[in-house]
Amino acid sequence: MDIGRLKRIDSWCWTLLRNAGERRGEVRLYGSRELLAAMDEKVLEQITNVARLPGLAGPAMTMPDAHWGYGFPIGGVAAFDPEQGGIISAGGVGFDISCGIRCLRTNLDLADLMPRMRVLADRLFRDIPAGVGEEGELKLAPAELDEVLRGGARWAVDHGYGTAGDLEFVEENGCIPGAVPENVSPLAKKRQRGEMGTLGSGNHYLEVQVVDRIYDETAASAYGLRAGQIVVSIHCGSRGLGHQIGTDYLVSLAKAAGRLGMELPDRELACAPINSPEGQQYIGAMNAAINCALANRQILAHLTRKTFAREFPHARLETLFDVSHNTCKTEQHIVDRRERLLHVHRKGATRAFGPGQPGLPERYRDVGQPVIIGGSMGTGSYVLCGTRESEQRALSSASHGAGRAMSRHQALKRWHGRQLIDELAGQGILIRTHSMRGAAEEAPGAYKDVDVVAEATEAAGLARRVAFLRPKACIKG
Repeated sequence: MDIGRLKRIDSWCWTLLRNAGERRGEVRLYGSRELLAAMDEKVLEQITNVARLPGLAGPAMTMPDAHWGYGFPIGGVAAFDPEQGGIISAGGVGFDISCGIRCLRTNLDLADLMPRMRVLADRLFRDIPAGVGEEGELKLAPAELDEVLRGGARWAVDHGYGTAGDLEFVEENGCIPGAVPENVSPLAKKRQRGEMGTLGSGNHYLEVQVVDRIYDETAASAYGLRAGQIVVSIHCGSRGLGHQIGTDYLVSLAKAAGRLGMELPDRELACAPINSPEGQQYIGAMNAAINCALANRQILAHLTRKTFAREFPHARLETLFDVSHNTCKTEQHIVDRRERLLHVHRKGATRAFGPGQPGLPERYRDVGQPVIIGGSMGTGSYVLCGTRESEQRALSSASHGAGRAMSRHQALKRWHGRQLIDELAGQGILIRTHSMRGAAEEAPGAYKDVDVVAEATEAAGLARRVAFLRPKACIKG
């Protein structure tokens, strides 16, 4: 990205000035000069196009891990006001609706696991369904799947997958209201029939990690984290159902935009007014997909607990937090000096409520919401906490991961799966995967430096670092 085109607002926030007569909202980009300079020029083009959409409330923003996506950049955040003709955009949510991370803290230390680490990795690889088109043991009839789409993680708990205690530490307490399964196509439901309780492929993973460093003792204590402790992170989303909803509604939203005479700055930004029939239909389907993803991660957490229990009968795996990073949520925010009910798109960005938010679990209310910045095989991950400052700066939003630095095609030219897995094993990181090609595509070097992204996220006031998690075993599709 050409930094010369940007004006610096402060040390970690930049903007693109409007040309004379240009009609659009404000653009904000968070990150260091080096992070922004390394981004594709397309990121700036895409977030500028987002700022041209109707009903934008506040600025259109990118997080420090932003990279080029479909419609919105990945790492893009924008809120829209339905009272001002604000829109809902499938490209602002993403195809993998409610992709997110469930983090589990354990009562185990690294010393407990090391003698059995290879066995544990093999068992997790056997017990956790992963890979393209891979199905799990749970096969749902259409009526049963509709119950999942309405009930989310609560449905999973009611059917024996985990406990009610998990739900307090899941976004939306495990179930977002407003899901309309009837708005989900038969094809989307068909794709999901056997995919509940599965990881999928691509950048999704289940990773066994050790708490390597503590940055904030107070927040770490509230989160139940300590140095040397084992945690497990599960990164996945709504699988085939969410992808199909995205595909289906790109068409219907584009037709709505045409019907209403909306001039879109980019055909990938197919959208409709929030209060239009098409907008409401998409929101109902999207909420169903969010519940699908929350249920999926709840089932995977249950399967993970069962595997750990076979190797470590005394093991306890408690939900630290479950947070999505491909959603549009209805939230109250103060914009232009008044409180407004907004639809906040976060695509490849995580909600990051600060201390005092009534929606947070009581255990975390004094320190803020846990925020997870996930790495990619061998790079490590971060637990952060939301800040009050983030509310004003970014509508309580933060980075979701390291963010890709190169395409999958470029990664395949540079790395070979087998060689990469052997190199990581030499570093004490066990990789179990169904696809050597997929492993090469997800090579650590294909992503931005997660340490730099986490540091920038904190310096920009979006979230504060609490702990660094070093990977020990990673299960991939």
